Amino acid sequence: MAPQKLLCLPSLLLLLLTRLLPQADTRSFVVDRDHDRFLLDGAPFRYVSGSLHYFRVPRVLWADRLFKMRMSGLNAVQFYVPWNYHEPEPGVYNFNASRDLFAFLKEATLANLLVILRPGPYICAEWEMGGLPAWLLRKPKIRLRTSDPDFLAAVDSWFKVLLPKIHPWLYHNGGNIISIQVENEYGSYGACDMSYMRHLAGLFRALLGDKILLFTTDGPEGLKCGSLQGLYTTIDFGPADNMTKIFALLRKYEPRGPLVNSEYYTGWLDYWGQNHSTRSVPAVTKGLENMLKLGASVNMYMFHGGTNFGYWNGADEKGRFLPITTSYDYDAPISEAGDPTPKLFAIRNVISKFQEVPLGPLPPPSPKMMLGPLSLHLDGNLLAFLDFLCPQGPIHSILPMTFEAVNQDHGYMLYRTYLIHTVSEPAQFWVPNNGVHDRAYVMVDGVFQGVLERNMKHNLFLTGKKGAKLDVLLENMGRLSFGSNSSDFKGLLEPPILGQTVLTQWLMFPLKVDNLVKWRFPNQLLKSSHPQTPSGPTFYSTTFPILDSGGDTFLFLPGWTKGQVWINGFNLGRYWTKRGPQQTLYVPRPLLFPRGALNKITLLELENVPLRPQIQFLDRPILNGTVHKTHICSLSAESASEPMELSGH
Repeated sequence: MAPQKLLCLPSLLLLLLTRLLPQADTRSFVVDRDHDRFLLDGAPFRYVSGSLHYFRVPRVLWADRLFKMRMSGLNAVQFYVPWNYHEPEPGVYNFNASRDLFAFLKEATLANLLVILRPGPYICAEWEMGGLPAWLLRKPKIRLRTSDPDFLAAVDSWFKVLLPKIHPWLYHNGGNIISIQVENEYGSYGACDMSYMRHLAGLFRALLGDKILLFTTDGPEGLKCGSLQGLYTTIDFGPADNMTKIFALLRKYEPRGPLVNSEYYTGWLDYWGQNHSTRSVPAVTKGLENMLKLGASVNMYMFHGGTNFGYWNGADEKGRFLPITTSYDYDAPISEAGDPTPKLFAIRNVISKFQEVPLGPLPPPSPKMMLGPLSLHLDGNLLAFLDFLCPQGPIHSILPMTFEAVNQDHGYMLYRTYLIHTVSEPAQFWVPNNGVHDRAYVMVDGVFQGVLERNMKHNLFLTGKKGAKLDVLLENMGRLSFGSNSSDFKGLLEPPILGQTVLTQWLMFPLKVDNLVKWRFPNQLLKSSHPQTPSGPTFYSTTFPILDSGGDTFLFLPGWTKGQVWINGFNLGRYWTKRGPQQTLYVPRPLLFPRGALNKITLLELENVPLRPQIQFLDRPILNGTVHKTHICSLSAESASEPMELSGH
């Protein structure tokens, strides 16, 4: 009989545990307005949370980052769901691999972190088009973030896929999601379409039920148009803001219930051409402690920033177009490479004064690797690869068409025409009405002539014989992600003018650069594609082994100008060495092949190659390199040295 008793023991333990743990039907997260607090399973609760974006961190590193957040004293993680990351084409959905947000929810559960979910549809997040899919702009007259039937139809279709998948993860259903945000900082959007907000609120309720806490988040100036009766109102602000004044303003919209700062800024984003943003440790910790003394719930944005890999960075429009850097380090408590910083330890010390912090040390910084310098070899000019970059052939149009009109969401498109008469004297080449979105690389008969850039004055003069081939490579630098979020079409928005002649009869080549890089360049093409002198957009590459166990590293591109870089076919992101401030690109160790295998790095340099085309891998980042001073100036009256008004997320 004894063996039978032993066999029953696991079942008895399981029964005991299930009786001790809160059951799904007893689990609740609610607002206690009588006592200005949250209740979790009936007990007073305050969350101290941090933002982390699964789409900015390689999946293999999710568990590491979440564990470090929990060990820092956090009891919740807040994150967005970028619509464009999961629905690349209308009706085509991707929740696999790095896009498996449900695997991320599971990792958060394993790390003992509750979840505050922000599914949009608009998220900002300094992400491409604020998370809205670029394919929405294939209807050029669509009015984003409004009651426009075309926009609502797309939103409804998306949420009818996403929200039912979220439903089992709600806290009262046994999951870890305690609250869900509706839209994002809608008060900062000029439309103020409350019918749109009511439609969203009704949609969320219909698909998620009445038990989940729905909330809004706005900056102080956005509460009027961003808040909605029936949704809990929260606010966002940073260490430099007047906490007393802002919370008093919040009370006008949410008289009772817990005070909530949904985005307490631990750092800030970076733009190409400006200095790296930082927030001091004393300022961040003082503001945090003051809020916790008031009993407020706080989410720190960001707690770990991560990286804008590929083409996913967003942009702002503040007197001129300001694309956001590849690094999203954000001066956050956990660095871009996932390492604890002095800011983290200081924040952990503050949290420990108010609630229990898990015992045990934080993991040490990950191993870092140095390698190089490595010399890169020339693969060939971009123009030599057109048959592979655009295998379906060009699209012909009398006037140039936008990226959106030809279903090219990201990256690059080549516009080509031929001169109809000889231009013997230098004639100005320009695009009226600021019609370059966002950066154009101009070539005549394959020879690089110069650059045109959105919101910038460039004096570019061309000559050429009748029949000369004029190529204009357009780069999408990231769609607007904050504020007005007007439809940000890419490409040539107006026909270019050479001298007094409006140029027509265009061939457009939507380029699939990532596909070419993954093919590792057909060998038979390489033998015949080498130009004597590289000019303009050009591919370079090399291979290298890892001689030891390796580690995380940072790619340094001294002397290179601007371009895109891939490692083992993975799009690491943009570099812009000559403009800065970011000088290195974070390379996570899992992207590199282990010892004994060859790694391949490919660069698409868009402008000028250094005399010695070399790269290095460093063991630390350079995020605040000297900003290159250029002769170009803004089309607006705003000075480059004028301080910028901070945006939200």
